[in-house]
Amino acid sequence: MNIDIQKTPDTNIINFFPDRPLLREGKAEFVDRKSLRKSPLAEQIFDLGGIKTIFITSDMISITKNDDADWQELEPLIMAEIMDYLSLGVREEETSSGTGKDETTAQIKALLDARIRPAVKRDGGDIQFVEFQDGILTVEMQGSCKGCPYAMRTLKDGVEKILKTYIPAVKEVRSNDVPNA
Repeated sequence: MNIDIQKTPDTNIINFFPDRPLLREGKAEFVDRKSLRKSPLAEQIFDLGGIKTIFITSDMISITKNDDADWQELEPLIMAEIMDYLSLGVREEETSSGTGKDETTAQIKALLDARIRPAVKRDGGDIQFVEFQDGILTVEMQGSCKGCPYAMRTLKDGVEKILKTYIPAVKEVRSNDVPNA
């Protein structure tokens, strides 16, 4: 089993990319003990100590550590937990929300998946389609992008620009979790 590791500009965040899917579909974010009940993997990693948040997609797990924790100690332990979990052949069952049946919504989702999500994932986050109505696309920034001081710039200068270029029906992109978006 192979797990690639990618460091991010934020020294408290590392992304792990196992060679097997972690989720059947969607994504899951764990920030407290209550949310951990839904994920045996997240629970095991939080139990290591020093972990602030865990964000899981089908192909990645992004871990944010506390400031006082040390990656040299955590990294091998996290990799061992991921390997143990995947060796059992189990997958998390969190699913993403937000469905749309029309062609424009399908195009938006395809473009998000192909061009935007990979870039956002490199920084330890993700972007979730929420709804498309009257030319306005609403998304949710997740993982390390949620609450990031650069989230608004990413949203307007990156996401909105790309979507408007390829899908003329998109007039504006807003985030349900970024102020003034």
